[in-house]
Amino acid sequence: MNLVTFTAAGRQHWGVTASGGVLALSGEFPQWRTLRNVIEAGAIPQVLAAWRGRTASHPDGTFTHDIPIPDPEKIICVGVNFPDRNAEYKDGQDAPPFMSLFPRFARSFTGHGAPLIRPPESHQLDYEGEIAIIIGKGGRRIPEADAHSHIAALTLCNEGTIRDWVRHAKFNVTQGKNWDRSGAMGPWAVPFTDPAQITDVALETRVNGELRQSDRTGRMLFPVARQIAYISTFTTLVPGDIIVTGTPTGAGARFDPPIWLKPGDVIEVSAEGIGTLRNGVADE
Repeated sequence: MNLVTFTAAGRQHWGVTASGGVLALSGEFPQWRTLRNVIEAGAIPQVLAAWRGRTASHPDGTFTHDIPIPDPEKIICVGVNFPDRNAEYKDGQDAPPFMSLFPRFARSFTGHGAPLIRPPESHQLDYEGEIAIIIGKGGRRIPEADAHSHIAALTLCNEGTIRDWVRHAKFNVTQGKNWDRSGAMGPWAVPFTDPAQITDVALETRVNGELRQSDRTGRMLFPVARQIAYISTFTTLVPGDIIVTGTPTGAGARFDPPIWLKPGDVIEVSAEGIGTLRNGVADE
């Protein structure tokens, strides 16, 4: 089973997935307000043990998914992290010596099943399918060899982007990456127990059933362990922090002409062992 944050009857809960729905556990553990607090307490095994032998408290159709960690201290995204994605820049550089990073805010994401929001200021809404890791054990200057032991869980991310706004400035893309509810995360958090869950798994994005992005994490220019080591060099990682690990080539901006998302589209981001994150599109 997987960890999940959801809203039912106007109230947010956390719990675990169950057959035909979800099982709310937040009421049984009031000391932990969100899944971030569960992770911080090292209590994932305790929470999973509370599920055994029980059925869903909220059947499918009676709740909506929220992003798995609704209150992370920080979300850091890795850009240009696949060889074909790097080639799109046509700068003659085989691989960048250091990874590109930028922040996103939790408010810029919505949950599984909810629409990505296209703002009136720009219709250049684009998709980027990615795997995200959730930090379980914090630290500073984490050695790459120890990095996997700092992961609590995995989830999926559609790192929705307003393309023309990422080009408003010379040195950053932050303003194009942080429109309210322009991206999505979820549907759940898969507990991390084995490096094989991240080292070489298939990642795909489909739009209206058409395969647009496809690659494997084993081809990342900067593997997840290196991401954790590098990021923790300059900032202390804490439990519940999220690292969005990079998207393959094939985003809408790379078509000629570009294909932007529009109301009625359905985007599905899938990865082996994690599941599928599905979202539509709606105008603000």
